[in-house]
Amino acid sequence: MHRTGPLSRRHLLQQLLVGVPLAAAVTTAAAADAPLLAADSPEARQLGYVEDAKAATGAAPGNHCGDCALYQGSAGSTQGPCQLFAGKQVKAAGWCRSWAPQM
Repeated sequence: MHRTGPLSRRHLLQQLLVGVPLAAAVTTAAAADAPLLAADSPEARQLGYVEDAKAATGAAPGNHCGDCALYQGSAGSTQGPCQLFAGKQVKAAGWCRSWAPQM
């Protein structure tokens, strides 16, 4: 049976239940293949990004990308995506001026 009228709420919810997890999986896979952010790139320099937090001016001891609220890499990873640098990965040991504590 083919519907010609508007979608029902039930049909819309069924489509969302399939589409949302699929979109999240595709986004995660794409982020894992993203290139590493170059520390000398303009966007990295703008936020004071360094690949080693120990070398950062202004970083508190123990603060690094891996424990930042903006870091999206998995726990224990050496690098992962960051919300600030779309399409790029950052080193978990890195740091930038936008570091924020995880809540």
